Amino acid sequence: MIYLLLGSDLGDRTAYLNAACGMLEDALRVPLRRTAVMETEAVGFDGPAFLNMAVAFEAPASLTPAKLLNLCQKVEVALGRPRHKAVYDTDGRRVYAPRTIDIDILKYNDVACSTSHLTLPHPQIYSRPFAAALLAELEK
Repeated sequence: MIYLLLGSDLGDRTAYLNAACGMLEDALRVPLRRTAVMETEAVGFDGPAFLNMAVAFEAPASLTPAKLLNLCQKVEVALGRPRHKAVYDTDGRRVYAPRTIDIDILKYNDVACSTSHLTLPHPQIYSRPFAAALLAELEK
């Protein structure tokens, strides 16, 4: 089972979440199981509140974690999120900014990996209570 976390803090947040889910379902050709939507404060920067939700689905046979990451990033760009190199402050912490849509891969079956582009399971699942709560809703 694959678990994704979606968030939006700009514009019509609900519409961005729904559009991302629709685009993922169309591209993957699988139904997504969705959690309720939860509003949370921005983490790591001062910004508008996020609407967050998680989704789960069975991986099509040809889907790899790298292909899924590529798809998630394509959906983000299609929904108005610019792709750019990560920015870090002088203490080495990543600098975040508001965005129309953010899609994180929380878990990909039982895969554990750490590359320069992807770490699985997502390293911040349990340091962000909303992410853990949404994941738990799907794992019931």
